[in-house]
Order: sequence, then C-alpha cells, then structure tokens
Amino acid sequence: MMKTKAVIMKATGLCKSFANNGGQNHVLDMVNLEIYDGDFTVIMGSSGAGKSTLLYVLSGMDNPTQGEVCYRDRTVSHLQEREMAMLRAKEFGFVFQQAHLVSNLTLFENVAVAGYLDKYKSEKMVRERAKELLARMNVEKASGRLPSQVSGGEAQRAAIARAMMNEPGMIFADEPTGALNKRNTQEVLNLLTSLNESGQNILMVTHDMKAAVRATRLLYLEDGRIIGEMSMPPYSSEDAKSRERQVDAWLSSMEW
Repeated sequence: MMKTKAVIMKATGLCKSFANNGGQNHVLDMVNLEIYDGDFTVIMGSSGAGKSTLLYVLSGMDNPTQGEVCYRDRTVSHLQEREMAMLRAKEFGFVFQQAHLVSNLTLFENVAVAGYLDKYKSEKMVRERAKELLARMNVEKASGRLPSQVSGGEAQRAAIARAMMNEPGMIFADEPTGALNKRNTQEVLNLLTSLNESGQNILMVTHDMKAAVRATRLLYLEDGRIIGEMSMPPYSSEDAKSRERQVDAWLSSMEW
C-alpha cells in the first residue's frame, strides 16, 4: 500500500485581486491547493495566469484578498508583518530569476548574512554553514568575490546557498533558470533536484520544459485557477527524454 504523503502547506479559497481602472483584476480565483512533504512541485501556465502571484501569496510575500494559507497546520496568511517576516526568515527560502545578491558583499557574506537572522546561531555556526553550502553548490572557489565578479550561474548557485542557510522547510523558486544559459541552467536544476532528493520541499514556477521535468508533481494554472495536475516519480537523467514527452503531452492537453 502506498504511503500517504503529509501535507506541509494548504491553501483554501485563495483569491487575489488588484484594482484596475476602477474595476478589479482577479488574478487568483478560489484556489484550493495542498503541497505535500517531500515533493518537487512545479507550477506552469501561460503568461498572466497568476503563477508568480500564487507563489508570492503562498510564501507570505503578498497577502490574499480572500482565503487562507496554512503551513504545518498553522494559519499564516494573516499574520502580522513582524511574525510573517520571522516565519519567512526561518522556514522559507527564496530563489528568483535574478540572484538579487547584495552588490557590495562577497558571495560568502551574502550567504552568511541570512544566517544572522537566526538569533540561536553563533557566528561560528553561521560561518561553517555558509562555507558548507557554498561547497555543496560548487561555488566555494568564488566565495570571496563580489557578485559582479562571477558568472550568472555562480551567482544563482550562491543564491540557492543563501536560500538554504536556515534549513528552510520550503524553498520557493520563481523562474530560477530564466536568466541562465543552457549549461548554467543544467547546473542549477541538478542542484535543486539534489536538494529535493535529500528531502527538501521545493515549489517552483517555470516556463521551461527542462525545468518542468524535474518535478514530482506538476500543476497547471489558467486564469487564476488550477485546472490540471500530474504526478511523476523522482527525476532520473536516464528517463529525461521520456519525461519530456510525458510533460509535453500533458501540457498539450492543457492547451499550453
């Protein structure tokens, strides 16, 4: 019998609207969603479908107009900003299309500074954790350089290290390979896949088929509603082509 996965995050009746020329633009429309522990969840959909908005609302970077988000059985969608900031710092890691590293800090300092948000970590613990993560992301040789002195791939791998600094329960990734070339895209996807294989929960928005095939669960968003989903076994490079065909067929059925 297949073991039922635990729910780590749940959205109920999630709506998000923006004022637009005297009217309302409904970006999310009654989204009901469960994110399961251990999954690499990928959200796809056409431009303007509400993918990034959904990611921002789930992660507490934006508030829903209606509905609620629960994380580990705790309602978090209407927390005070200070409480939400603490939750994001301790439980959530973020990776965006651009690395968004602090320009006057080295890669090591960019990663380490996130650790100082946790008052229970000593400076020694922070430095050791940052060093370990930079090595794991294969960017330790560039750790003393500024973001302007490294490649886009190195900067993005450092951004993933920063996201992992406080051992988050969930990593939110918004088009993390969108600004990278083919080689760096592959390296970043391999890192994210490796993290998921070690138990890291990942929720990623992407337009990229090469990124989508890394998912264990795919969701399709259209006009602010989830209209389809597909589950797959954990990624293996040996069946990458087969997965691409499977995802392509599924996306075609969604009229992507």
